[in-house]
Amino acid sequence: MGGINWIIVGIVVAVVVIAFGVLAYLGNKLQKKQDAANEQMKQAAQQVSMLVIDKKKMRLIDANMPKIVMDQTPKYLRKSKVPIVKAKIGPQIVNLMCDAKIFDQIPVKKEIKATVSGIYIIEVRGVRGPLEKPKTKEELKAEKKAAKKAAKKEAKEVSKKVAKKAAK
Repeated sequence: MGGINWIIVGIVVAVVVIAFGVLAYLGNKLQKKQDAANEQMKQAAQQVSMLVIDKKKMRLIDANMPKIVMDQTPKYLRKSKVPIVKAKIGPQIVNLMCDAKIFDQIPVKKEIKATVSGIYIIEVRGVRGPLEKPKTKEELKAEKKAAKKAAKKEAKEVSKKVAKKAAK
């Protein structure tokens, strides 16, 4: 009985090691593909000055993208939400996709300089000074907590004043 348990454990360990090796190989292969695609995008990138009209995360189907974009996108990704920026570049109003990392940095109804590759925004900079960094969730929670404390303190002071006036 003891020998059979060790055989089962050995088989499970071997399967896990093989699965890990396959995942590492596939991960390296996908990383190389992504690096090559990013290099191509950087080579085709242009600096563009644009006025951002609106930005939101919406489905690719609802985003009014050109037909060729929809044809090249895999079917399972067409219904996923992507960051879309509606901007005025020169006299044209266009819908652009942007990197999820910089989506929060893009200000609405302001002019920015962006590095654009096709219909994809890679990088943004402010035309007049640096862009404001969006607040993190922790900072927003801390602000809300401080506001609540200030409101409670003010309410206590007001109630003390009312109590003093009522006592007079």
